[in-house]
Amino acid sequence: MNKFGLYTKFTAHEGRREELAGMLLEAAQGMSSVESCDVYAINIPDEDPTGVWVTEVWSDSSAHQASLSLEEAKSLIQQARPLIAGIEQIKLTTLGGKGI
Repeated sequence: MNKFGLYTKFTAHEGRREELAGMLLEAAQGMSSVESCDVYAINIPDEDPTGVWVTEVWSDSSAHQASLSLEEAKSLIQQARPLIAGIEQIKLTTLGGKGI
């Protein structure tokens, strides 16, 4: 049961982390209706005032790629761009675990 996993670290511009996290939480709500998305969790680190981490698990990488073409996703990406100073991603093969 291999799935596609993704950790994405967004670095927000100074003072914009909560706004960015709110937009990503909105994106997470939109993922509730996407069957191929198993996990879309928004996290903020205690020791990094500009960081927002997104943890994703998808049925496969093509399902993740297809989600980026949804109108809601495209709109949120455009709105969030001015808040983002940087992005780092780690792509993974998710083998399983609780909740998967």
